[in-house]
Amino acid sequence: MSSLPTAYDPSQVEEKWYAFWETKGYFRADPTSAKPPFCIVIPPPNVTGVLHMGHALVDTLQDILIRWKRMQGFEALWVPGTDHAGIATQTVVERNLYIKTGKKRKDFERETFLQEVWHWKEQCETQILGQLRKLGCSCDWSRLRFTMDEANNRAVRTVFKKMFDEGLIYRGDYLVNWDPVAQTALSDDEVEHEEKPSFLWHIRYPLADGSGHLTVATTRPETMLGDTAVAVHPTDPRYQGYVGKQVKLPLTERLIPVIADPFVDPAFGSGAVKITPAHDFNDFEMGQRHHLPMINVLTPDGKIQDGYGVFSHLSVDEARMAVVHELTQRGLLERIDPHLLRVGVSYRSKAVIQPYLSKQWFVRMSHFKKELIAAVKEKRVTLIPPHWEQTYFHWIENLRDWCISRQLWWGHRIPIWYGHGKTICFDGIGVPPEVAKDPTGWMQDSDVLDTWFSSALWPFSVLGWPEKTEELKKFYPTSVLVTAHDILFFWVARMILMGEYVQHAPPFKEAFLHGLIYGKSYWKKNADGSTTYLMGAEKSQYDLGAPQPNNVESKWEKMSKTKGNIIDPLEIIEEYGTDALRIALCSSVTQARQIDLDKRRFEEFKNFANKIWNGARFVFLNLEGLSSQELACGIDRDLLTLEDRWILSTLNRTIQEITQTLSDYAFDKSATRAYEFFWNDLCAVYLETAKPVLFGKSGTPSLRTNKQKILVMLLLASVRLLHPITPFITEELFSLLRAQFPVLIALPSDPYTQDLITALKAPACIVAPYPTVLSPKDIDIEIEHVFMKIQDLIRLVRNIRTEMQIPPSEKTDLYLSGAAQSSEWRLANDHQAIILALTPTATLVFSEKPPELLGSSALWGSLKLTIPIPASFKAKEKSRLEKEREKLQKLQEGTREKLANQEFRAKAPPAVVEKLEAALNQTMLQLEDIIQKMKTL
Repeated sequence: MSSLPTAYDPSQVEEKWYAFWETKGYFRADPTSAKPPFCIVIPPPNVTGVLHMGHALVDTLQDILIRWKRMQGFEALWVPGTDHAGIATQTVVERNLYIKTGKKRKDFERETFLQEVWHWKEQCETQILGQLRKLGCSCDWSRLRFTMDEANNRAVRTVFKKMFDEGLIYRGDYLVNWDPVAQTALSDDEVEHEEKPSFLWHIRYPLADGSGHLTVATTRPETMLGDTAVAVHPTDPRYQGYVGKQVKLPLTERLIPVIADPFVDPAFGSGAVKITPAHDFNDFEMGQRHHLPMINVLTPDGKIQDGYGVFSHLSVDEARMAVVHELTQRGLLERIDPHLLRVGVSYRSKAVIQPYLSKQWFVRMSHFKKELIAAVKEKRVTLIPPHWEQTYFHWIENLRDWCISRQLWWGHRIPIWYGHGKTICFDGIGVPPEVAKDPTGWMQDSDVLDTWFSSALWPFSVLGWPEKTEELKKFYPTSVLVTAHDILFFWVARMILMGEYVQHAPPFKEAFLHGLIYGKSYWKKNADGSTTYLMGAEKSQYDLGAPQPNNVESKWEKMSKTKGNIIDPLEIIEEYGTDALRIALCSSVTQARQIDLDKRRFEEFKNFANKIWNGARFVFLNLEGLSSQELACGIDRDLLTLEDRWILSTLNRTIQEITQTLSDYAFDKSATRAYEFFWNDLCAVYLETAKPVLFGKSGTPSLRTNKQKILVMLLLASVRLLHPITPFITEELFSLLRAQFPVLIALPSDPYTQDLITALKAPACIVAPYPTVLSPKDIDIEIEHVFMKIQDLIRLVRNIRTEMQIPPSEKTDLYLSGAAQSSEWRLANDHQAIILALTPTATLVFSEKPPELLGSSALWGSLKLTIPIPASFKAKEKSRLEKEREKLQKLQEGTREKLANQEFRAKAPPAVVEKLEAALNQTMLQLEDIIQKMKTL
């Protein structure tokens, strides 16, 4: 063991152990096992590019749970997979093809384009799976799935047909969220909303009978080309005489009615609003109530259709300017008011969403509302943290039918065929038999399904459904879903919907919704008032703690390339190691909505990995003479000292706390407690108290052997406790322990030794038993309280030394004065060895009277602690005092001469003389103090 490096090198460890785990089959789960099941299905990453820090976070948390449960004796299954991510992947491939060939998607045949997407998918998936392995993810790779693989396609078709046959899926003309860039419909959840400064235009609509006009207020003048009514509130006294009349639609001269509807807000604008059913969701509902025609004035790419004169082929923004200009020219624009507008934006293309009338497929959500609410209220699914329940219920209560069709080529094609006046829904492979018999006149629906439709089936489709598999029987419902809170509605709620509908059971028992990762952005204010985001090395200096100048500001923001605050997990692994990345992420998850990821944490936990390595190295280097047979005999409880009992109590309590915090998904607390135990309790305290015994400076050979056994047990428990969070370094240390003690024969012994023997018989840490509280009686609050009192003394001694600026290498005496009968006197006297081991103290001196010496003091209960000035300090102090005395003597002489000058006294104001006399007295007192200190020295 003397050849062990003094620093931990992740590059020598990580690939070696991952290959070992995978080759040995430790990630594989057996559905026929008698072990209790624990199952997680991965939130499948999109095949659009490399993994980002959000993936690193969610996959680290899942791996922690899987490794923990595997070690606890569960049949742990983590199903990996990737998502086809319809609109996102198609957009990336389209962009790349255009760069390479100059061709757009529609310049290709559908099948040719799809071949390009499949090629992209294979390349991207290979990269993603390699990155998951790099993170240490212990997925069952034999069960790798893809949301568009054959098995998933069958599951999708089966559910679609079931819902279609039951009337839960329908097709109809409906107003949808339209992305004019991707040219597809989006569900409500795929639309983000932003507030933008805009205007409220007040437009005059002339009455058809020539008797005047109505002033209509609108935020979208360009859509007036599709108006089919003007609406007022039925009780608004201003417009009682107008309802039933007609107005001339400006710019078209088309006549449209004035209608009354209670939805109109009389306080908004003029109280009269234009109704455009094909381009506004509220207007659509009103149009349905009043049987108004629906006129679509937009093309799929967001331009004005043919037939509208000078406005045709203009973009929405161009048409708005042109319409406003024309209204102004005709004297029909009454006024313009500033107005803050809530604008919908595509979550993928970032295009402004256009409400757009088109024929789409929908899921009838009202059928599922009651079940979705009950699943969470009845705790069949527990949302963690629980504050997400109210958000979830609010969303369910305001559900609209789910638009599931997308005007894309990449995705699950809708299994509907039209022809000969018929519509056929077919859930089999290929085409329906009727179509296969005579394909003439038949056509499959060209749309694909929303990505989230197939993703909603993920928890049971990856377990083999619609087949009745052993996996489905063993592992469904799955144990927990771990995902970011921003897809609570996109994915979580829809999985609950499909699980209840198809399996009559929720897809998971618990859903842990973690926060979103934010990075720190920095920007500088330029001379012209603009701002520039800092990138690269210029930004990194502030990430690592450099002070910010006045012209540089910062804040936590969502990670974005344009803001320069993205942290690449692969770069972090390269620089700090995977274990440092994992524990840094784990320690950052607080169940809050936002995770501020400070780059300095990676350095901190790289140092911790080094601490683990060097703490273990110290143990290995001090096991000389301890044989496997000796170790198997167990610890001698009669030889346990206070520090031994304290560390065993602390270990058991730590095991208890980490087990509980992992059960509660309080990942930050698990990581923090593991860190504190190893760094503070084990290394900073216990190892230091053990050194005198291990080095033969105190104690007996039997006591030394007992300490060695305890150290082995502590190290073995620690690496198993830490393994789910930091798997690589712990597997390396576990293998070294097994090599040190290759043959252990179980003997009737204490529970600690039995646990040690069982653990070391495991072929690897990944399948070793997770530590449990082996001896509840060893959680001894009284022992911990007593030891805490000694630690209080240690802290006081260290504080005194810090105040005195005594370097750690300088040993000093420690005087303890007070009543010999006090509990503090007895405690310090009985455990002098601990105090001497944990502080740079040469000698402990007990006395009932405080010592007469120059030094600094503090109170510890009823005792006074005093540290004298060290001998090496006395010469320096004497020199300093002599210089101070000379300085004061010169000052004294100068002040006396001035006060002895009668001319000065006659001319100086009395207050000045009094001030000088007071200064002279103060100088004399300081001189007396200096002289006394020099005498004491």
